[in-house]
Amino acid sequence: MENITDVKGFTYWGAHTGVKSKRRDLGIIMSDNPASAAAVFTKNVVVAEPIKISREHIKKGIIRAIVVNSGNANACTGQQGYLGAQAMIAAMSKEFKIPREQILVASTGVIGRDFPTEKIVAGIRDNARKLTNRRVAGSLLASAILTTDTFPKEGFVSFELDGKKINMGAVAKGSGMIHPNMGTMLGFIMCDAAISPKLLDKALKDVVDDTFNMITVDGDTSTNDMVSILSNGAAGNKEIKEEGPEFDLFREKLQVLCQHLAKMIVSDGEGASKLIEYQVSGLKTREDARQVIRTISDSSLVKTAMFGRDPNWGRIVAAAGRAGVDFDPEKTDLFISSTSEMQLLENGQPVRANLGELKKLMRSTEITIRLDFNQGGGSAVGWGCDLSYEYVRINAEYTT
Repeated sequence: MENITDVKGFTYWGAHTGVKSKRRDLGIIMSDNPASAAAVFTKNVVVAEPIKISREHIKKGIIRAIVVNSGNANACTGQQGYLGAQAMIAAMSKEFKIPREQILVASTGVIGRDFPTEKIVAGIRDNARKLTNRRVAGSLLASAILTTDTFPKEGFVSFELDGKKINMGAVAKGSGMIHPNMGTMLGFIMCDAAISPKLLDKALKDVVDDTFNMITVDGDTSTNDMVSILSNGAAGNKEIKEEGPEFDLFREKLQVLCQHLAKMIVSDGEGASKLIEYQVSGLKTREDARQVIRTISDSSLVKTAMFGRDPNWGRIVAAAGRAGVDFDPEKTDLFISSTSEMQLLENGQPVRANLGELKKLMRSTEITIRLDFNQGGGSAVGWGCDLSYEYVRINAEYTT
């Protein structure tokens, strides 16, 4: 099965530096040549020290390397943490002989703990010569960036541009502190297409809005979120410099990849037992539909009903009603489906549904909730999960 190591012109590694007691906690990504680059970051006002640095480095749109640690978020760490993030940059620059401004840095883990600079810098030095494009390296990288995740998250797509095969692969992490406007997640996408930084930035921002910004686990937006893409041109296609069919195809494949990763993150939500897809249509605008999805998917009452298989579908329409979106409830249709679909509301009127059958339907690990407001052309899709006892346990014991 293909993975990020099949993307031309990149090498990777994942290592254990001692920040975590046993698991890998350092990941490195290197492009053979300067790559077009773009990134999106958390919208939280409180941001981790590496985010401050990476925001500056991405401005020129050219990046060679990414270094990321897990086990410590390097957030709310002040000057000590800022110097630690800069030390990671300096070590990468020295070991790989590349400009500091062509390096992105990221961290994930516990907030507010002293940053273990010495361990991580030593880890960079010790592992710099181990980078490879052998298949194992992709798996090591995917494992090295995890926190409370229960499994690594990888994705890959390929397609043709200008007669050349284009490979695009990615790794991501995320399990809790996941909410639209980015969640506590990291995503690193590598591609071997030639595309201008400006268009790469546009493609990434468009796609993130429809994928990573349409998922939620618990309504908390983290301090460390970052999704980046490097595209180094090693496939040999003619550089995409303007919008058109080739750019549209590139963006389409990027969306397929990011949607795959976004759904993996939600399915691995802390304590989650169900992946829920929300489909909303018939509103005045796309943004209205997105807002309704965000409100319903973040509702504790909806999520606990999903966990308990409680056919209390009124919670769904009640949440939609407080989304701040104007609609006529008397025109609303509601459906819930898994292996089959049941209509529960038609033109605002309850449908005589067998609630016992609905409860059986809700046993599925994948459920779709569909709302059609029948009042316009605005539609959107988003994803969430249920809220379980296990989520409370995980987060009550997170640092203890």
